[in-house]
Amino acid sequence: MALLTHIRGPRDLDRLGPEQLEELAGEIRSFLVDAVSKTGGHLGPNLGVVELTIALHRVFDSPKDKVLFDTGHQSYVHKLLTGRQDFSKLKSKGGLSGYPSRAESDHDIIENSHASTVLGWADGFAKANQVLKKDDHVVAVIGDGALTGGMAWEALNNIAAAKDRPLVIVVNDNERSYAPTIGGLANHLATLRTTDGYERFLARGKDLLERTPVVGRPLYGTLHGAKKGLKDFIAPQGMFEDLGLKYVGPIDGHDIEALESALLRAKRFGGPVIVHCLTEKGRGYQPALLDEADRFHAVGKIHPDTGLPIASSGVDWTSVFGEEMVKLGTERPDIVAITAAMLQPVGLDKFAKAFPDRVYDVGIAEQHGAVSAAGLATGGLHPVFAVYATFLNRAFDQVLMDVALHRCGVTFVLDRAGITGTDGASHNGMWDMSILQCVPGLRIAAPRDADQVRAQLREAVEIDDAPTVVRFSKGAVGPAVAAVGCVGGVDVLRKAEEGAADVLLVSIGALAPMCLEIADLLDKQGISTTVVDPRWVKPVDEALVPLAEQHRVVVTVEDNSRVGGVGSAIAQALRDAGVDVPLRDFGIPPRFLDHASRKEVMAEIGLTAPDIARQVTGLVSKLDGRLMDAPAEAARD
Repeated sequence: MALLTHIRGPRDLDRLGPEQLEELAGEIRSFLVDAVSKTGGHLGPNLGVVELTIALHRVFDSPKDKVLFDTGHQSYVHKLLTGRQDFSKLKSKGGLSGYPSRAESDHDIIENSHASTVLGWADGFAKANQVLKKDDHVVAVIGDGALTGGMAWEALNNIAAAKDRPLVIVVNDNERSYAPTIGGLANHLATLRTTDGYERFLARGKDLLERTPVVGRPLYGTLHGAKKGLKDFIAPQGMFEDLGLKYVGPIDGHDIEALESALLRAKRFGGPVIVHCLTEKGRGYQPALLDEADRFHAVGKIHPDTGLPIASSGVDWTSVFGEEMVKLGTERPDIVAITAAMLQPVGLDKFAKAFPDRVYDVGIAEQHGAVSAAGLATGGLHPVFAVYATFLNRAFDQVLMDVALHRCGVTFVLDRAGITGTDGASHNGMWDMSILQCVPGLRIAAPRDADQVRAQLREAVEIDDAPTVVRFSKGAVGPAVAAVGCVGGVDVLRKAEEGAADVLLVSIGALAPMCLEIADLLDKQGISTTVVDPRWVKPVDEALVPLAEQHRVVVTVEDNSRVGGVGSAIAQALRDAGVDVPLRDFGIPPRFLDHASRKEVMAEIGLTAPDIARQVTGLVSKLDGRLMDAPAEAARD
């Protein structure tokens, strides 16, 4: 790492010649494989943008010039070139974030980790520069996968409206988001990739001209910036230029010299320019290149030589869902699946293999996915839209006004619900049970174990007159948690002794084992506890009201924001029924949580068995104190 260790900031790149830059690119790839194999992270995307990021930082002057990434998982090389080379705790508490982070560096302008938003940011920055008469450059790096998102095209429509407002859009085209990018835009980009006559013509010309003394290189630069007439003859990039956007490319995204030439021309243009770069996801690392699924988009800890996982964490929630979907698909030909560019991460790859004509990848377009699902349901099918919980936030209006208003039988399966930890604030699925509480008719299931995932998924797809939601956690699924009884639709996981019911502990979803641990700790303090799992947490099961009346205190524990969550809904149900029982709700506080392991985050916010048991003990003690004081007060009266 002779060169990399001497890079403390982007301007250190200026003193390197072409051969040294190639050597640096090799060092960066070796560093990434070695570092990310030890911590896990987004390996494939970063291996693909090494030369591109080097060229960006040589041509533009960050942080004065704003270099923005969409999505931010392709920013590892950017971190290395801006002085952050300690990857030993990547995505861990106290270490580097897996995305751009303002807390880490002035070079990280935005903390962009949800796709398709960077062009909107760039449009705003460019407008601000124009109003304030600043000469800063704005560069938005966006992947071809992120370009499938509708927000990107809304931004392009606005960017193209100002022909004299400088803004450079770099399309990092590797044909993939997680998996191969699909759709009309992908087909257009494929046409540009495969119509390589222009680049081959320039390559031959470059070899000839560089051998020509004095005028060779300047003439090559002029030719490389040839006008639209020549380019239209060889490469049909008209879609972008029809929008009013100057188009440069396609450029070999691993040729630093060609990249710099293209970026310099875009920088000088004085208006909106698209620079189309062809890159190879996973470049330089054979195990990634051989991974047809996603080119090592995101990996856990792996052996750096083989790319094989260091250890297996056991059966995960996603796999349980995926396997049950295949069974349901076999039983019911009306069930179809929808994914937003995440077929494998949400567990639909097996369903797609079994029923290729019944799965729809809409690209990074959750809003469209939800509306399309409404159409599928109204057309006589039952769509299952599997998406990360954090990404459903983007489709709230469509869930409300298209799916729920029309009483469509659509099942939304929310993966990575609750605290996910290492991906940081943007990826915690901590808002879904709050924002969905106000949707009329919608029903939410929170399975506590694998058996309940299977059972509640089946219950959800039987409902054809309203949207249903099934949410589950990230990672390995624990052992089954058996019910000892049932009251209405509520499972009783632990029953207090007759006549000694102090606490009704309402456990939500995957937190059932922790709630049983809380009950054990309370029992040691002489506090009897009934533990129940509502299974379906919206609407509030009517059986919870009489159960609450039989206890002195109600406690709810959920892996969701406390604000507007299940605890709030249960409290409202008790008030509406005139049940005046003290209720304490435990959940995630309303703040953005720093990246750390799930266990560390839960400890930090006090969502652990000892913390909750301690507070409930205090609550019951205060209640006992008030009851003991009441007779004395009556006597004084």
